[in-house]
Amino acid sequence: MSDHRIASRDEWIDARRRLLTKEKDFLRQRDELSRERRELPWERVAKSYVFDGSAGKETLADLFAGRSQLIVYHFMFAPDAQTGCKSGSFWADSYNGIVPHLNQRDVSFAAVSRAPLPKLQAFAARLGWSFKWVSSGNNDFNYDYQVSFRPQDVAAGTAIYNYADYRQSMPDLPGFSVFFRDGEHIFHTYSTYARGLDPLNVAYQLLDLVPKGRDEAGLPFAMSWLRLHDQYAT
Repeated sequence: MSDHRIASRDEWIDARRRLLTKEKDFLRQRDELSRERRELPWERVAKSYVFDGSAGKETLADLFAGRSQLIVYHFMFAPDAQTGCKSGSFWADSYNGIVPHLNQRDVSFAAVSRAPLPKLQAFAARLGWSFKWVSSGNNDFNYDYQVSFRPQDVAAGTAIYNYADYRQSMPDLPGFSVFFRDGEHIFHTYSTYARGLDPLNVAYQLLDLVPKGRDEAGLPFAMSWLRLHDQYAT
């Protein structure tokens, strides 16, 4: 980094204004993309899903908590895992404090994983999370929304992730799904997976602002530096 170009104040302002023009153009494109996302057709949720939650058995309708919109975070936590996925936890660290703000805009938030509820509750307590988290271990929700994969489906070539064939070995992967409730009817309006989750990680967005960026280029793999937030050396 020591050989980075150094400019005068006037040169820096000129360069920053040129970049600002590109940033504004990007934001306008993002606004248009968001508009198109909201105009996607919806699909009716025909299946009844019952989850294990802190209030006992909870349906998908219950997760709305009286609101019309629901964001579901598909958190990677397989039934036989002892802890939640560290990358999934990296995303989850962004969500604890925003739920009250979402609620003010008629949006509820819940994480869903296949692991048994006691494991989810213990892990949430360890990491200081209070957002709603329910277990889908006794229903097909994760499979239907293409974030969990049965071995026989992978072998048969019928498993799908991020709208493409999935042939890897991970039994669970991350995603977000959005639902709308109109009376007794629930509709699936959007899902995103893989790099589509990138804008939903606050830490990564902040790292993109600093001179070294995410600083992952020389690592064995992009997130090899990552730990659960209580595992970093102080």
